[in-house]
Amino acid sequence: MQSINKKEVPQACPQGCCPTLLLFNTSPLSLNSKTKPRNSSSECRQTFAATTASSIFPNTNFTNHESLPSLHESFTEFNKVYPQFSETQHVDSLRAKEYYHLTFLNQSCLDYIGIGLFSYYQRQQQQQHDSASKTQLASSSTPPQSPQQFSDIPFFSISFKTGNLKTLLLHGGNEPGFESAMRIRVMNFLNISENDYFMVFTANRTSAFKLVADSYPFESCKKLLTVYDYESEAVEAMISCSEKRGAKAMSAEFSWPRLRIQSTKLRKMIVSENKKKNKKKKSGLFVFPLHSRVTGARYPYLWMSKAQENGWHVLIDACALGPKDMDSFALSLFRPDFLICSFYKVFGENPSGFGCLFVKKSSISILESTSCAGIVNLVPESRLLKLSKDSSSNEIPIDQKSPSILQEQELSTLISFSGRMHTPQFVQHEGDPSEELKAPEGSRTVETKRVFENHQIKNVQDSENGSFNIECRCLDQVDSLGLTVITNRGRYLINWLVNSLLKLKHPNAEGVPLVKIYGPKIRFDRGPALAFNVYDWKGEKIEPVLIQKLADRNNISLSYGFLHHIWFADKYLEEKGRVLQTKEGKGQKVTMNKKKDKDNLGVTVVTAALSFLANFEDIYKLWTFVARFLDADFVEKERWRYTALNQKTIEV
Repeated sequence: MQSINKKEVPQACPQGCCPTLLLFNTSPLSLNSKTKPRNSSSECRQTFAATTASSIFPNTNFTNHESLPSLHESFTEFNKVYPQFSETQHVDSLRAKEYYHLTFLNQSCLDYIGIGLFSYYQRQQQQQHDSASKTQLASSSTPPQSPQQFSDIPFFSISFKTGNLKTLLLHGGNEPGFESAMRIRVMNFLNISENDYFMVFTANRTSAFKLVADSYPFESCKKLLTVYDYESEAVEAMISCSEKRGAKAMSAEFSWPRLRIQSTKLRKMIVSENKKKNKKKKSGLFVFPLHSRVTGARYPYLWMSKAQENGWHVLIDACALGPKDMDSFALSLFRPDFLICSFYKVFGENPSGFGCLFVKKSSISILESTSCAGIVNLVPESRLLKLSKDSSSNEIPIDQKSPSILQEQELSTLISFSGRMHTPQFVQHEGDPSEELKAPEGSRTVETKRVFENHQIKNVQDSENGSFNIECRCLDQVDSLGLTVITNRGRYLINWLVNSLLKLKHPNAEGVPLVKIYGPKIRFDRGPALAFNVYDWKGEKIEPVLIQKLADRNNISLSYGFLHHIWFADKYLEEKGRVLQTKEGKGQKVTMNKKKDKDNLGVTVVTAALSFLANFEDIYKLWTFVARFLDADFVEKERWRYTALNQKTIEV
């Protein structure tokens, strides 16, 4: 079964045979067979990988960072290997116009994975508009803009609200016009139908996972089965919450060193003995990421079908998907019970945003009516400008009002979806959407709420046409580029980077590789994320945190992660003792028996992720930066350099 959407026709690969829409690892889908089907598609994939490996720096290893070819030379050779890359050059034009801050700051943002909403240019235009509006408000009592002009302001903060997920889904709430317009825009972008799914805004990805854990009936559907080769804050929060509610948490395992799913073990967990005896009883919740946001590994879709056939409810984690990957997901074929994704505001400038939880309408009945945290309202910034005009009698300019005053006034428009008078706990959020947020303690009385209702803000959508015109310029840009361009561009860049990193070798007799890559290496269908470690000439790993710090000082933003649930075959048992470490990096004890102790063992790694805006210069900069570790004294030189510049010494 191929999970493709017929709305977009595939384009050939550089060799003229590989369809672009074969994005995911759908060929080895026969979960009951170890034999891979031989067809033109698999042959083309192999041809792509072989061509990449043989054509990029053929028969060459680099042992000195000063011997690397220049950016121009490397790009020329890159275009020879991937001639169709030239068809994606309008992405470079888009980046130069709408995200010019990346060039101005000479910054390579390789720590983002996900989808942005707005462009940097759009944000700058808005800030100029806001500044002019505030100046006019301070000098005149007349409104600076018409309501219709206010409706073009898309930027927002979030505020928490109370209630429970099931009540919201069943009875709805008073959804502001801005929030409704944003929901429609997001659902259209993801090709998710309002006829089949409800959507809820959450503070971030972690909040969305916890919402499901708080509402899922773990008392009757006992099991929680997750498939993650890395430690995820959101998934850990879900596991912790579900176990407190009586769930039995289980995890898939991944074979060392390529980190492929251990199919036999996962199949046994899905097809449990209890399920064979009682086919009507639901097994539990199966949480499945379409690919790893750390290693870039893509997983067969049929694991979803296998789980559904065996009585599992399915949650799809789509947070690591590329900007147009939902076009090839074939949602109508798999119809998961839950789907989670997240959006940030502006790439390379503002990583705050929101999470999205989609619940299939036919699955709402299984949820429990428990109090949940993490559901939010989207509060448009235009309301604050409107508030300043409506409250002009207070004679307090908007830029002089304290955040608490603005929050109290804004609070009066937030109506609880439970249908009762509530006292919402709420906080403005401007942090990373991947971080866990909690509403502050304390509540407001009904009397206080009534006082501020006297200053109720008239909703901005009360314009002549009664609706918002929200321009999510980044989403519009992605839609115009399309799946083919975005996927091909990412495929060429990530495979060139993988191949080039593997060409770096220490200048000793053993030829020790500088870089070790975890998960898929050169592959046609790998994701645009990469997990790796750097080793010195003695074979000792250089800590990922140190590499991240040094990269940041070279204007390269990287991240780091923790690979876990790793299974070692007998031939790798000796290597197991050298590889595994605790999350804190202290000790390498691998004979632990308790489940939690085993989960605390894994591999810390450096991670890089390519957005659709990544260009060749970004990956070349990363390559040349990593190559500098071929110099045995590189770290010490950096320490002295920053000390000489009166900066803090790097902590090793």
